[in-house]
Amino acid sequence: MQHEMGPEGSSKVVVPRNFRLLEELERGEKGIGDGTVSYGMDDADDVYMQSWTGTIIGPPNSVHEGRIYQLKLFCGKEYPDEPPSVRFQTRINMNCVNQESGVVEPSLFPMLADWKREYTMEDILIQLKKEMMSPQNRKLAQPPEGNEEGRVEQKGLVLRCCIL
Repeated sequence: MQHEMGPEGSSKVVVPRNFRLLEELERGEKGIGDGTVSYGMDDADDVYMQSWTGTIIGPPNSVHEGRIYQLKLFCGKEYPDEPPSVRFQTRINMNCVNQESGVVEPSLFPMLADWKREYTMEDILIQLKKEMMSPQNRKLAQPPEGNEEGRVEQKGLVLRCCIL
């Protein structure tokens, strides 16, 4: 555990990265709020807990209503001091999302631009859902559903073969 000086010289505990991610994993597995936002690890064998999948069910009274959006969140070694990278796998038309790559642009999404260590992946997903309901996004024409296959993982394609 690290200690940092807080206001007026008080000391606050800085939770190490792996403990923080374990807390987030546990919370994600329990389910959150009304069930319209969820997240979990991609690979249980990923000892660095870097690769996560999030789901947002589109909010009612918007063009997103009833749609299920899949996202990839990548927590680098500096998380939670630095924000994760966030990318929609499901195609979506939102003013903070790059239309080609699906990446949530930090410069256009204040929570990532003004990242604070206390923020979590859950906070990001909830904020993105709120952003879907904002006046500039709630009525934007959306791509047809079922066109996720066009997105390529940022890491590129991995081919596996075996010799028989």
